[in-house]
Amino acid sequence: MINWSELVNVLIRSLGSIVTLFIMSKLMGRKQISQLSTFDYIMGISIGSIAAQMTTATETEWFHFVSAMGVYVAVYMLIAVITVKSLWARKFFEGAPIILIQEGKIITKNLKSVHYEVNNLLEECRLEGYFDINDISMATMESDGRISLLAKVDKRPVNVGDMKLSPPPEGLVANIIIDGNIMGDNLKAIGKEEGWLLKELKKQNISSPQDVLLATCDVKDVCNIFLKSEDINVKHCLE
Repeated sequence: MINWSELVNVLIRSLGSIVTLFIMSKLMGRKQISQLSTFDYIMGISIGSIAAQMTTATETEWFHFVSAMGVYVAVYMLIAVITVKSLWARKFFEGAPIILIQEGKIITKNLKSVHYEVNNLLEECRLEGYFDINDISMATMESDGRISLLAKVDKRPVNVGDMKLSPPPEGLVANIIIDGNIMGDNLKAIGKEEGWLLKELKKQNISSPQDVLLATCDVKDVCNIFLKSEDINVKHCLE
């Protein structure tokens, strides 16, 4: 027989753990999964484990779990402050970059120290578009495990500076309408008003922002407008 009071308790604690995790994640700052150091990863799985126990271990008061998670977050934030001020602490907790290729030569000792195989290194080179390791001047494993590559001078892609060109400056493109909704804050950020936007729509024979899926404006005040397309035969388009 279902114990409804126990079920409701679990549901409430589940929602509580989600809210707590969200708040603590905000306090700990933003990092992509690929940017997590070993210490970040350990702290993350530990806090997640406590949150999971908070949901089902109903015999223990919920605030005990919240307190435990609070300790983890407090320690994390304290160490974050220390690593900002201390180079030694930063290297200890987050690690330091390790050179895997230098002047075109593979550093075997460093490969072994990071438990990396030559095949892994070759794969990373291929993913960056270098299928011949002789094209690489330097490769470094960053503290988060990513590989940074520096190609030899004659193997690097040509850039604007090499061609001695002076292209016009570029900037961010502002999204001023999204799914029929005018983005007022974005308009203000580029120094425009809603009246200006409506005039731009009228120039392109668009009567209402509701007809627009996406509208953008670049640094040259050029508007690109994408209308909502409702009557599209998807099967026909894929053929």
